[in-house]
Parts: sequence; structure tokens; C-alpha cells
Amino acid sequence: MIPAQIDRSHIAEIEPVIRPYIRRTPVIEVDRADFGLAPGPLALKLELFQHAGVFKTRGAFANLLTRTVPDAGVVAASGGNHGAAVAYAARTLGVPAKIFVPAISSAAKVARIRGYGADLVVGGDRYDDALIASEAWIARSGAINVHAFDQAETLLGQGTVGLEIEDQLPELDTLLVAVGGGGLIGGIAAWFEGRVKVVGVEPQAAPTLHDALPAGHIVDAPAGSIAADSLAPRRVGDLMFPIAQRHVSHVVLVEDAAIRAAQQALWDTVRVVAEPGGATALAGLLSGAYRAEKDERVCALVSGGNTVAVDFER
Repeated sequence: MIPAQIDRSHIAEIEPVIRPYIRRTPVIEVDRADFGLAPGPLALKLELFQHAGVFKTRGAFANLLTRTVPDAGVVAASGGNHGAAVAYAARTLGVPAKIFVPAISSAAKVARIRGYGADLVVGGDRYDDALIASEAWIARSGAINVHAFDQAETLLGQGTVGLEIEDQLPELDTLLVAVGGGGLIGGIAAWFEGRVKVVGVEPQAAPTLHDALPAGHIVDAPAGSIAADSLAPRRVGDLMFPIAQRHVSHVVLVEDAAIRAAQQALWDTVRVVAEPGGATALAGLLSGAYRAEKDERVCALVSGGNTVAVDFER
């Protein structure tokens, strides 16, 4: 069963709580022909323009504004983006934050976290290593954990992306969403409840939800890809999985080359610089992993922009 607290009504309740602290990010409507595909409607939800450069700021504020935060503050384990979001929210609300990230975190994300004044610990090779270190600190300090994807408040906050998209694109047919631990797609799917086709897009080297759905249970998966710092935990969250089983249409996989091509296409076509994880949803469409019908109204969620400056002009 879907946990009762992660549903459309509770997402609607959390939205006005976090609204003073988040941006209503824009949607740009283009034609698929602009990206070299057969003509057809395409929208891009530019969530990379959110505070801290990523959608995760929504879930961070949902946690900090609805839970009791002790004097020890908050702790987060992250590939980078969640840490930046929690650090930003903590600074805004005057809360101490300690962030654990693995060595694969990009320089841009590490700089973001430090810039927001959080106590940063870099160690281990993958997200799971950061998670273990954060849990040890929680046990010693009494700080509360703000989980990147497997926490009700996190999913509710991310679900407000769906609320905005429905208001901005009321005739939408299909929404493409990149998947890491599943907090974003879980929250969005809980909002739409099947009224829009929600399709997950994952790197070929990190097929967490892709492998779990046909298995009927959460499975461990490889944790590779150029998007590993945002889309490669070893498994999806327990809370999102029953939501995905009911309300996610399916998941497609894309190669790293397709993700890089989508980054380039975003720059060439709309002058948007997205990180690899942020461009992955669009890669699902541009690579042909997801094939839209002629008049199908499709939106790709551009979820993050925390990357170093790249010279796309080759």
C-alpha cells in the first residue's frame, strides 16, 4: 500500500508551507523538431533554476519546516545535490547542518555546500559510504537525519514539482523524470495518481527502479554512470517503491553518451547548462529510449544544474 501520508492531499498541504522559501520554476514550451526529432509538442520544466540549483531544495524545506530540529541541527548524506539543498535550507532557517558526501561528488556541488556554510565531510567512494558515515554521526550527536529520498517529508516536498507542472501544463500527457533514489519520481507520481503518464529515465549503469519494477521488490543495482553523483544509489527507497508500482508507467535506460548529448542539446537549443543527472530525462526522449506519439504532449524535467562551467562551444 502507498503510505497514507504520501498522497495528493498531503502534497497540497505541504506546498503553502514551503512556498515562501522556494521558487516556482519556469516551463519553456518548444517543438521536438528543435531538438532534431519529428515535430511534436515538448515542454521543459526548468527545475535547475530552483534555489541551490536543484529540485531537492523543496524536500529540504519540507523537512526543516515540519519536523522538530534539535540544537545539534540536521545531518544529510548526499551525492552532492541533496547536501547543497539541505545546506541552503539550513542556512536560510538558521539551523546547523553537517553534510556527508562521497569522493565522487562534483567540485561544483562541494563548492555549493561549503558556500552555504555547512560542516562538510568528504569520504568514501559512493553515496552509501556517505550514508553510513552520516548514521554514525547521528548516533553520536543527536542531530536529525534529512534523508535524500526515503523520507515522507522529502517525497512530499518533491511532489510539489508535480503540482506546479499540472498548473503550468494542464493538458500534459507524459512526464519524463530522471530516477536516482526515487524521491522525485515518487513524489510526482503520488501527485498525479496516474492522470499523467510518468516515465522514469535511468542511466544504463544505474538501473535501480528499472530492475526493481519487474522483480516486484527493491533490488540492489550497479552504481555507475557519469551521473553517479546524483542518480546512482544502490537501491530505490522503501517509501517510493509502492507508489512507483502503482503510478509509474515504466522506466527506460540511457547510455552515458546519450546523457552527454542531451546536455549539449540543451545548451545548443535553449542555452541551458544542465548537469548530467539534470539532462537525463531529456536523454530518454532524444535517444529514442522513449518514443513519443506525433501529438503526444511531453514534458522532460530538467532537474539540476550543479556542474562546473563547461565550454559547449566546440
